[in-house]
Amino acid sequence: MPTAPTDPLAAINHIVVLMLENRSFDHMLGFLYADSGNISAAGQPFEGLTGTESNPGALGTAPVTVFKIQAGAANTYFLPGSDPGEGYTATNAQLFGSNTAPTPPVATNQGFVSDYSYTLGWETTEKWSILAGTVASDIMGMHTPDTLPVLSALARGFAACDYWYGSVPTETLPNRAFVHAATSQGHMDDTTKSFTAPTIYAALTAQNISWMIYGYDADPLTRVTFSDLTNAADANFGQFADFQAAAANGTLASYTFLEPSWGSSGNSQHPNYDVALGEQLIHDVYYALRNSAAWNEVLLIVTYDEHGGCYDHVPPPAGAVPPDATAGEYGFDFKRFGPRVPTVLISPWIPAGTVFRVPEGSMPFDHTSILKTIEQRWNVPALTARDAAAPDIGAVLTLAAARTDDPLAGIVVPTSSGANPAANQPSHLQQVYAELLSRLPVPDARGGTHHELPTLHSGDDYASYIEQRLAAWKAARNTMR
Repeated sequence: MPTAPTDPLAAINHIVVLMLENRSFDHMLGFLYADSGNISAAGQPFEGLTGTESNPGALGTAPVTVFKIQAGAANTYFLPGSDPGEGYTATNAQLFGSNTAPTPPVATNQGFVSDYSYTLGWETTEKWSILAGTVASDIMGMHTPDTLPVLSALARGFAACDYWYGSVPTETLPNRAFVHAATSQGHMDDTTKSFTAPTIYAALTAQNISWMIYGYDADPLTRVTFSDLTNAADANFGQFADFQAAAANGTLASYTFLEPSWGSSGNSQHPNYDVALGEQLIHDVYYALRNSAAWNEVLLIVTYDEHGGCYDHVPPPAGAVPPDATAGEYGFDFKRFGPRVPTVLISPWIPAGTVFRVPEGSMPFDHTSILKTIEQRWNVPALTARDAAAPDIGAVLTLAAARTDDPLAGIVVPTSSGANPAANQPSHLQQVYAELLSRLPVPDARGGTHHELPTLHSGDDYASYIEQRLAAWKAARNTMR
C-alpha cells in the first residue's frame, strides 16, 4: 500500500469540490458530536451546540432556544420553511441586531429570530414560497445525524472543519466569486451577476493543469458568471453524469468543481428546497470517487457558499485580508468574514473523527483556502491578496497509509415524506442563469444578436429556456470557429 510522502498534498492528484447552497454550520452539523459532549471520536474538541443556545424572540417575545429537527416529519427536509434573509443588510441584522455593522464590528449573533420574522413578513406580502405553519422561531431548528446521516457520517468518518467561514457576510454570488477568483471585485450582493476577475481555471490552464466544472442537469452556471470561463473550451464543462463517467474511466481532471441542480425541485439544499435530495447528491459524489481507481489520490471538499440566514452561534471574525483595492459596496472593507458554513474534508489519508482547524490566532479557513490548496499542490500563483494569505488544508492528510474502510457503509440515504412548498417555482439562480444566457451572442435569422429574455413563469420554463439557449449559443460558437 502506498505511503503518504512528507508533503501530504503530493499524494493528491485530484481535488474535487462540491459547493452546495445557503446553510450554516450549526444548522447542518451543530449537533454532530452532541452525544459525546462535543468531543470527536479522535478526542478532539468540536465547536458544536450544547442545546442551550438561544436568540431573543421577535418583537420582545420570550427567547427561543435551539432545537433538534425531528426525523420523519413532513417538514423535516423543508425547514426553516422559507428563504431567510441572506444579503449584507440581513446578515448584519442577524449578527449585530442592526442593518449596519457597529464600530468595532463585534457580533453577538442574537438577531436571527428577529430578522427571520421581518423576512417572513415581506415574503408573505410578496407571496413567496413559505411552508404552511412556518414561524420565526423555526430559524432555531437544527439538523442532527438522524436527519442528515450522509453528511454526518462523512464528517465523523473523515474531517469536519468547525471554523470555516464564508468569505464575505452576504449572499451567494459574491461568495461563489471568492471560491473561483478570490475576489468579488467589490460586489456585495447578487445584483452583479458576472465577474471579469481572472479565475483559478485560467491560472491552471497556464500551468497545463487539467480542470473541469460540472453542472448537475445543465451545463454549469459558473461558466457564464466569469468572462474567462465563458470563452473557455466546451470540453472543460459537463453535467453530473459526465463527472461520474470520468471518475469511472480514470479521466478525472486535476481540479473538479461540482454544482448542484439549481431548480426549486433540485438538490442544492437552498432553503426551502428538499435537503434530502442534497444528501443523495453528496452520497453519489462520494461513491463516484470512492469506487474509482483514483480514490487514493483524491481530496473531496464538501462545502456551502454561505449561511443563507440560518442560525450559527459563533461570531465570524475580523482580520480578513481585502483581496484587492476595489472599494466595496455598502462601504464594506472586506476585513471580516461571513458566518460559519459546513465544510467536510474527505480522503483515505484523513483519520476518522478529525476536527480540523487552524491554530488559535491564525488566519481562519474560508473559501479561498480551497484556492490556496490548489496553488500549493500545483505551484500556481495566488490570484489576490486574500488567497495569498489563506491557510491551505494539506495538513489534514496525516495518515501514513491510505484507509480502506468506508464510513458510509450501511448508511441509508434519507427521503422526504413532505410536499415541496416551492415545487416548480423558478429559483433565484435559475433566473440569474437565464438572464446571463440571454446576453450571450446568438445570431438570429437576420444575422443580429440582440435578444430579449422572454417571459418565463415556472421552474420548468426556466429549465427549458436554459437548455435551449445554451445549445444555440454553443452551436453558434462552433460555427464561427
